[in-house]
Amino acid sequence: MVTQKRPSWLAWFWLLVAFLYLFLPLVAMVWSAVTSPRGFYLDAFTDVIAAPKFAETFLFSLRSAVFTILISALLVVPTTYWVQLRMPRMRPVIEFLTVVPLVIPALLMTFGLIRFFNSVRLPNDILLTNSNEGLYVMLLGAYVIISFPFMYRAVDAGMQAVNIRALTEAAQSLGAGWFTILFRVIFPNLLVAVLNGAFITFAIVLGEFTVSSLLNQPAFSPYMLDLSSRQGDQATALGIISFVLTWACIAAIQRLGRGRARVAAV
Repeated sequence: MVTQKRPSWLAWFWLLVAFLYLFLPLVAMVWSAVTSPRGFYLDAFTDVIAAPKFAETFLFSLRSAVFTILISALLVVPTTYWVQLRMPRMRPVIEFLTVVPLVIPALLMTFGLIRFFNSVRLPNDILLTNSNEGLYVMLLGAYVIISFPFMYRAVDAGMQAVNIRALTEAAQSLGAGWFTILFRVIFPNLLVAVLNGAFITFAIVLGEFTVSSLLNQPAFSPYMLDLSSRQGDQATALGIISFVLTWACIAAIQRLGRGRARVAAV
């Protein structure tokens, strides 16, 4: 008879310490945002929400996060699928490339992008770095590079759990082409893995500061820093609101993914 080993009290102790380490700063932020020498007040929250830059910067970062997730998924899933199916020897090379964005500072990468694209001109003879559209394209490219390790690891783990060779052969036996196989067979089976990478990508884009600041983009994180230098209580309230909104958007993405997974299963 095999007896189930009970978890040690030391494990529960360290779990409690980790929970307090993560939870107490949030409690302190809420307390400092709603209290003053005069008592409780919510003026900081109302002032932040009423500020026009709040909606502008948050929607800008939200839109950038959605574009980054879509571009990353369209790049990573076909690449991972083709490497595992046709070129397994290239997998160590891809894994090495996923480490590169983690060791290159965002500051160095941004200056490299600016230096490289500073001589690229648009059709109307305007430098790419002198147009808002060009800078935004550079911003999305930098976000895709930064999120590449996390999206690839999530998709690769999902790909390992699926027998893609059997799925591909079954789809080909029914007359499906590569485009149909990729978007109607592989993507639905990797939906959970793509969403796992999307969660991390979403949080990275909303909290990213260096790239958006150097490219002079109206992102959410530079706005938080600028507000903290002028209004400390409003910056704290903004941090709480951003935390809630981030988790709300992630929950919405997860709920959408569960609904799509049920539809695909039916």
